[in-house]
Amino acid sequence: MFAEVNASAQMIKTSVPVRPEGQQDVLALACEPIPTVRVAFIGLGMRGPGAVEAMTYIPGVEIVALCDVLEANTKKVNEMLVKRGFPKAKEFYGDTTVWRKVTALKDVDLIYVATDWLHHATIGVQAMKDGKHVAIEVPSATSLDEIWALINTSEQTRKHCMMLENCVYDFFELTTLNMVQQGLLGEVFHGEGAYIHCLQSYWPKYWNNWRLDFNRKHRGDVYPTHGLGPICQAMNIHRGDKLNYLVSMDTRPISNPAYIKDKTGEDAKDFRNGEQTMTMIYTEKQKSILIEHNIASPRPYSRMYQLTGTKGFANKYPVEGLAIDKKDIGGDVAPKSIEDFSAHNFMPEKVKEDLMNKYKNPIAIDIEDLAKEVGGHGGMDFILNYRLIHCLQKGLPLDMDVYDLAEWCCLIPLSEISLDNNSMPVEIPDFTRGGWNKLNGLTFAK
Repeated sequence: MFAEVNASAQMIKTSVPVRPEGQQDVLALACEPIPTVRVAFIGLGMRGPGAVEAMTYIPGVEIVALCDVLEANTKKVNEMLVKRGFPKAKEFYGDTTVWRKVTALKDVDLIYVATDWLHHATIGVQAMKDGKHVAIEVPSATSLDEIWALINTSEQTRKHCMMLENCVYDFFELTTLNMVQQGLLGEVFHGEGAYIHCLQSYWPKYWNNWRLDFNRKHRGDVYPTHGLGPICQAMNIHRGDKLNYLVSMDTRPISNPAYIKDKTGEDAKDFRNGEQTMTMIYTEKQKSILIEHNIASPRPYSRMYQLTGTKGFANKYPVEGLAIDKKDIGGDVAPKSIEDFSAHNFMPEKVKEDLMNKYKNPIAIDIEDLAKEVGGHGGMDFILNYRLIHCLQKGLPLDMDVYDLAEWCCLIPLSEISLDNNSMPVEIPDFTRGGWNKLNGLTFAK
C-alpha cells in the first residue's frame, strides 16, 4: 500500500504581504515623458564606466552626477565624459554612504546603480523615495525582504524600478523571442538557462572582495538572472503564466575553497556555494525550467539558453542552432532547391542565417549596427541602455518591470532555502499579488 501524502506539507510555503490599501500594481506602468533624461550613476567599478560611455551615444541624455567609493574611479569616468565632448558631471566619492547625496539631487530623473550587490536594493528604494526612476544592475536584490521593499516602493511612488538584465537583449535571444511570439517554435514548454563562468581570474578585481565573500556565505544560485530572464520572457511569466515552485540541488564546494587556500593559506571550511547548482522550476501552465550555476570549474562560458517548443528547438550554447522541420519554415527561407531537413538535427547554417534575418526583432533592427560599434558584451548592453532611455523619453512602459526583477532574483534566497532543507520544493510567491494573468503576453512598447 502507498502512504497517503499531503502534497502541501511537502512544500515550503512563502508568504505574500498584503498590498497596502490604496496601493496598486505597476503592470504596464507608463509615466510622464522625459524628453531629456538626466542620469546619475552610482558605482563606477567594473560595470559602471561602460554604461556611462554607452549613454554618451544616446541622444537626449544628460549625465549629471558620478559616484563611487573611490575618487580615482569617479575622476577617470569624468575624464572620459570630457573626451566624448560632454561637460563634467558632479563628483561624489569617499565612502559607502556618499550615494545618499546623489539620490537627493533635484536635477536627476534616473539613478543608475552598478555597485556591489549588497547596496543595490537599499539605493534603489531610496532613489524611488527621492522621486527618481531607478535602474539596478544584476542581481538587483538578494533577499525576499529586499525584493518586497523594491516592489512596494515602486507601487507606492509610481516610479520605474528596472533590473539591468542585459542578456535578454543579446541578438540570438531577441530573435528567437520574436520567433516564439510569431509561433514558429509552437508552444514553448521547457527552457534551460545558466551562468557557467569560471571567475577565479576575476576574484581580485572585485572591490573589497565582496563577490567571493557573498558566495562564501550563501548556497544556491546566487546569479540566476542571465539564464532565467530570457526563458521567462519566452514563457510570458506574469504575462499569462507564473512561476509556482522550485527545487534545487548542488554539489559540495571544491574549487573556490581551494582557491582561497592557495591565495591566503586559509582553510575555508565554511564556504557554502556549491561547485554546481541546479534549480528546476514549475509554472502554473505546467511548463518547466532548468537553471544552472557554476562559477568555479574550468568550463567554457555558457548561459545555455535553450527553448523547446512543440514545433521547434533553439539552442545558443555551446553551438547556436535551430531545429525546425523544413515544412514549417516557409519557401522564402527554405526553397525546394534546398535538400529536406527535419527537427532531428540543426538546420543547415545558410537556412539558419536567413531565418535569423527574417525574424530579427523589430526593436534591434534600427540600432543593430550602432550597438555593435559601441559594444558592451557584443552590443546587448547598448540595446539595454537605448531601450531604457527610449521608453523614458516617450513615456512608455519599460521592457522589464519590477516583477521581472523579483521573479528572476528570487532564486537567490529560495534556492538556498531548498538546499538547506534537503532539496525540498519551495513555493515561489506571486509578486504581482494576483495580477499575473492581466497582461496578454510580453510586448516591447514602440
